[in-house]
Amino acid sequence: MKVRAPVDGQRVSGHRHRAGKSRAGLLLGAAVLLVESPSNTTSAQAQSALPPVTVEAPVQRPKPARASQQSQRRAQTVARQRNANPTPAAPTISERAAAAAAARQAAKLGYRAMPSSTTLRSGASPLDTSQAVNVVPEQVLKDQLPRNIDDALINVSGITQTNTLAGSQDAVIRRGFGDNRDGSIMRNGMPLVQGRSFNPAVECVEVLKGPASLLYGIMDPGGIVNTISKRPELYQHGSVTLLGSAFSASKTGADGLLDVTGPIGDQGLAYRFIGYGVSEDYWRNFGRHREMLVAPSLAWYGQDTTVQLNYEHREFIYPFDRGTAFNPVTKAPLAVPSTRRLDEPFNNTWGTSDLMQASVEHRFNQDWKLYAGYSYNTETFSANQLRISTLNFTTGVETRSNDGTQGSLSNASYGTSYISGSLWLGNMRNEVVFGGDGQYRTIYRDNLIRQATPAINVYNPVYGLVGPGTTVSNSDSAQTDKLGQWSLFFQDTLHLTERFALVGGVRYMDYDQIAGRGKPFITNTNVSQDKVLPLGGAILKLTEEVSLYASYTESLKPNSTIAPIGIVIDSNVAPEEGVSYETGVKFDLNKRISGTLALYDLDKKNVQTTKTNSAGLVELHTVGRARSRGVELDVTGRLTDSWALIGSYGYTDARVTASEDRSLYGMKLQNVALNTASLYLVYDFGTALPGQLRLGGGARYVGDRPGDAVNSFFLPSYVVADIFATYETNYQNTPVIYQLNVKNLFDTVYYPSAVNNLNVAIGDARRVSLSATVKF
Repeated sequence: MKVRAPVDGQRVSGHRHRAGKSRAGLLLGAAVLLVESPSNTTSAQAQSALPPVTVEAPVQRPKPARASQQSQRRAQTVARQRNANPTPAAPTISERAAAAAAARQAAKLGYRAMPSSTTLRSGASPLDTSQAVNVVPEQVLKDQLPRNIDDALINVSGITQTNTLAGSQDAVIRRGFGDNRDGSIMRNGMPLVQGRSFNPAVECVEVLKGPASLLYGIMDPGGIVNTISKRPELYQHGSVTLLGSAFSASKTGADGLLDVTGPIGDQGLAYRFIGYGVSEDYWRNFGRHREMLVAPSLAWYGQDTTVQLNYEHREFIYPFDRGTAFNPVTKAPLAVPSTRRLDEPFNNTWGTSDLMQASVEHRFNQDWKLYAGYSYNTETFSANQLRISTLNFTTGVETRSNDGTQGSLSNASYGTSYISGSLWLGNMRNEVVFGGDGQYRTIYRDNLIRQATPAINVYNPVYGLVGPGTTVSNSDSAQTDKLGQWSLFFQDTLHLTERFALVGGVRYMDYDQIAGRGKPFITNTNVSQDKVLPLGGAILKLTEEVSLYASYTESLKPNSTIAPIGIVIDSNVAPEEGVSYETGVKFDLNKRISGTLALYDLDKKNVQTTKTNSAGLVELHTVGRARSRGVELDVTGRLTDSWALIGSYGYTDARVTASEDRSLYGMKLQNVALNTASLYLVYDFGTALPGQLRLGGGARYVGDRPGDAVNSFFLPSYVVADIFATYETNYQNTPVIYQLNVKNLFDTVYYPSAVNNLNVAIGDARRVSLSATVKF
């Protein structure tokens, strides 16, 4: 008889393995069958589930009462054949994990978008959800080599940059809304407070568009950005990468990356270690970027339980560069070379960050699972911030303030736990997520330096005549913003038919916030409130590959200020609230190319504004209102066996619709482009050459954007092109990958964001890098 190994509730027939067949053959067969397995298999399941292997059991025959010599000889022959052709051993955990990885790699090369379950708090397919989730897959990051979250998000529609605090903070506008330190950047679905979230420990990036407060609590209405960590794997492998880079002949740098992972024993325990270092000249006339990352992690993949532990320690120093200035009369940038800085060589920010996360996922049965996660993130930094106060564009005389920050400390402690699963009520299936979370976040700046300094002429600058400021302003120091929130949330997707489902959810949230500044400390915000936030939606699956969706979502963010404005913001001041209506179509064609076309209308009310009254006192008003309407298209995947692409288009009409300050009424929102677009193509030569050659490139377009709130000047539109080439070959049976990247191919001068006309960021110049990766 034949014994067949069950896989996912099915049985796969097979045949007898011939003599001499090795485990390599088993792995190859396992990999092929894994490719054909259901696409919603998670990474942990793929590593722990048994690949389809058929083993033929020895044939059992009844022993005859009397055996003739012929039957004895036949039995002896059979025994000798069995000894000569032993039954192949079952694959080990490591071999099964390697087979699963081979199957996943084929999808990655085709830019296959496979979202993490942490973003939507469930493992549901994007086609079965009522909100848009855009994914920048792992292979896209490997090909494009982004250096920060802004670089990674050029592939996603409707996203632009805002005030990065001189290049020290992630600052992402999504659908017209967002700022630095707005709580929207996540790691594995848990919030970060460190200034820069992207590093070599990140595997892919996902963006949940629109109000996300039902799943994430206090949030701006544009959505969240979720960075997904690389995880330990159950088969031994690793790589070492050395990279050299150059902005110009004299501006060079080097990176080094070690990434190694494998099993510990044979009981499902695995480790991963990532070490990274970079030392690189800044592309402008002075400055240097140095960074070090150590990221160990552990994972245990049990039959029903997965445990993840990861830690990251980062040390950094990079230029604190507020860019250039725009002439308020001509609306043109300052007439100096783009490489010329307007500050001093000591303008830097430096510090350390630590991230610790733990998660447990337990599957009770085929339908229900429990997830619990905890994250603690902290960052300390200091900065020298010599900045422009005034600038005479005719004479070039610039007055500057010699500012600085000493002893900044940010931390966030966050925990969440939820149960997800499906149940039947009558003849209708319900997919349910129920849980809670809690967060305590502190942003603190100890000593704020405020010091006058001599003027400089930007047309003929002489640097080095001043040093970092030392005068502490007690009234500006001890800047504090503490936020605590505790919530319960519930969401149900009710499948009325096989094709049509309704989505409903609610979050109950209780929060406290205290903010202020000064030595002695003055409280300027003291809020304690609660709120119920709903969500609704509908999903219509036209086919197994195409679905229509519509949703209603809300967001909430309390008004607060660290600066005195004449009153203390308390619970009588309404919080900012966002409401979004969205509809669209999602597709996943042949499990090769996927995407989303979305139309949305987003309204944000109770926007905080201030106004000076007739007595000269500043008054707080929360009658401001802003609206964003738009269309977004995102596509990623494999066009043919050789061609892959990732592309996007976003139309974002965001403007002020109500304000007591008449100068703001009708104004477009700062740093928000009406049009954005990107397209990157990759051609894989496959087996046509001795090695594996892949060529790719593309460009991104960002339309003009207002550089300030009153639209007194606009940043010009720009197109930036990038190219890359990778070639993988074997050197003495060791895989080696060579990769060439050219960013900003045509050395375009562009301006991604502005704080005001005296603080306008400049995009990086052309950068060429060449790397070699050795796999082992």
